[in-house]
Order: sequence, then structure tokens, then C-alpha cells
Amino acid sequence: MKHLLVAFLSATFAFTAAGADDAADRAAIRQAALDYIESQHEPDPSRMDKALHAEMKKRTYWEKSDGTDYVMETSRDTMLWVAENYNKDGTAFPTEPRKDIRILALDGRIASVKLTADDWIDYLHLMKGKSGDWKIINVLWQFHDQSKQKDRK
Repeated sequence: MKHLLVAFLSATFAFTAAGADDAADRAAIRQAALDYIESQHEPDPSRMDKALHAEMKKRTYWEKSDGTDYVMETSRDTMLWVAENYNKDGTAFPTEPRKDIRILALDGRIASVKLTADDWIDYLHLMKGKSGDWKIINVLWQFHDQSKQKDRK
């Protein structure tokens, strides 16, 4: 009976600890997604910097004026510039910007998130570093209105 009680308590503790870790990871993942989007709402490159992995790449498909598609890639440095400059005058977003964050998967040290914002949808891939910080390493995005994904020349 004593062994059964020890086994039960050990399993309960392990489950509770795993649940707490999962909740802490989900909160940190959500915060990284918020830092990413909110750093653009209220220009703050330090929040963007906090959210992005050093090797982050952001990609989307784009249509050339001749009708052919290509992949447009944005770097981490460009996203830091965006966080500082895109909404400098405060008119790029509505007063109550949309920022729906849904964690699609969390497996160990990797996660996938869908961020639905005012004009676009971003799929974020995050990874947890040895320090425990969650960072966005990949972003794949598109406009809600896909007709905007074209060169305007």
C-alpha cells in the first residue's frame, strides 16, 4: 500500500509540474507573439528585439507585375526597423488593433502560433532556447485580402 501511495504521489507531482511548465511556456509564447505585434502598434524596437531569434526570417509569396510569383523575405533587422518606424505617426493601425493569438502546437522546445491581426495573418514558429526564452525564428504571412500581395508597378 505504501508503494502504491508513493507511486500515486509521484505521478501526481510529475503531472502537476508538467502542467505548470506547459502553462508557463504558453504564457511565454503568447508574450513573444504580443511583443512581435504590439511593438509595431506602439513603436518599440526593444520589444521586437526581445521576441525575435537572431536568425529570424519572415516570408510571404508575392506576385510580380508580370503575374509570376516569388518569395519575399524580410530579415530580423528589417523587422526591428519596422518596429521603430512603421507606425511612427500612429495612423497605421486602428485605435483598438486586432491581435488574436492561437497556439496551434507546443512540443518540447518548439511551438507554432497563428496570429490574426488587422490586415494580415502570420504563422509564427518559435523555439525555446537553453535560457528558457521563447523566440520567433520563422514567420509566414499573407494579407487577408490576397489581392494586396502584388507589386504595384
